[in-house]
Amino acid sequence: MKILLNSFFILSFIAGLTGPAYAEQTKSKSEGIPLEHLRNFSDIFARIKSDYVEEADDKTLLENAIRGMLSGLDPHSTYLDPEEYKELKIGTTGQFGGLGIQVGMEDGFVKVISPIDDTPAFRAGIKAGDLIIRLDEKPVKGMTLNDAVNLMRGKPGSEITLTIIRGDSNNPLTFKIKRDIIKVKSVKSRMLEKDYGYVRISTFQSRTASHLKEAIESLSKENKNSLKGLILDLRNNPGGVLNAAADVSDLFLNDGLIVYTKGRVQNSYFEFKAKSGDLLKDAPLVVLINGGSASASEIVAGALQDQKRAVIMGSKSFGKGSVQTIQELRNGGAVKFTTARYFTPSGRSIQADGIEPDISLDHYKLSASEDNNLNRIKEADLAGHLTNPNGKEENQEIVTDKANNQSSPPEDYQINEALNLLKGLSIFRDR
Repeated sequence: MKILLNSFFILSFIAGLTGPAYAEQTKSKSEGIPLEHLRNFSDIFARIKSDYVEEADDKTLLENAIRGMLSGLDPHSTYLDPEEYKELKIGTTGQFGGLGIQVGMEDGFVKVISPIDDTPAFRAGIKAGDLIIRLDEKPVKGMTLNDAVNLMRGKPGSEITLTIIRGDSNNPLTFKIKRDIIKVKSVKSRMLEKDYGYVRISTFQSRTASHLKEAIESLSKENKNSLKGLILDLRNNPGGVLNAAADVSDLFLNDGLIVYTKGRVQNSYFEFKAKSGDLLKDAPLVVLINGGSASASEIVAGALQDQKRAVIMGSKSFGKGSVQTIQELRNGGAVKFTTARYFTPSGRSIQADGIEPDISLDHYKLSASEDNNLNRIKEADLAGHLTNPNGKEENQEIVTDKANNQSSPPEDYQINEALNLLKGLSIFRDR
């Protein structure tokens, strides 16, 4: 009797969908309600209730149906139960539990979009592009993304073993990682040398733009003058809040379009425009990106590239150019699904294409040369050398060289190349 009532309820709901009001809303979008498919759903629901090896409750079946309906749309659409929605809201403000990785699905496996700086996954050596094939002893193949994420979550201090495939290697790697409360400091900064600063954004949170503004003002104060150039590092930044990306871009622009979104419905179109006030006062800016730079990172890189405000260096970005809308549900959960694509100021869609850097750089690590500390012979060291007609001291060149050697270049090859470019741009700007 219960099965019949369940089926009657679903069929009654289907019949309600065929009423005049709903038909009027949908007649321009489709030829009609797929009644046969909905009856098929009702039939399968009833068969599971009557014949499945274990009793399945209505709530679980319907929730799983919702999850399947959304996950079948694209990798970023999903259903969030109340607990998952609560954790999502905590994550966008900077503190949450887990391993510290941004993930998506690819070929049935969990793909690491990016590890977050200073988190257990980052310290363990997890890299962007890694495919997770096993969580402890459980194969990932066949899991939903939510299932996999739930397994990776857990009590802080507890451990989980990730088995991954990296690159073209057929040899799995295993990482035992201890879960922790993830406190993400989205902005870090330091002076590379006099007049040239470095800022890294690890993820875009609600207050990232204000933290970035504070960081740049602090660097200028430390430098005792305005910066002559800045490196903005967005490598392995998986994205985050769209408004934060627009606000970050706005800090370096005086006017013009930053990004716009466009979807199927009219209210999905939205523009973000820059307000007057370049925080760097038009000083040269270099933005570093790589394959782990996604979503909000690509918005910033694309806006600054199109507006010819920055030189983009590194490697091609991830290519996530879609906008997800989160709508709260009456049960305290939420549904997150893709409602629009975003476009750079010139009209480029980044979706599945990414941002091409202006200057491509491979990833190397610098190390000191073995003869770095040797005293090289110069013209001034040669016996009987001609004196300088401008009257400069003979030992001045030697003193200057020793002073330069005191500041070793950054170990990160890409930062070092970006710094060299900044210096060149600054020289031409000051002429």
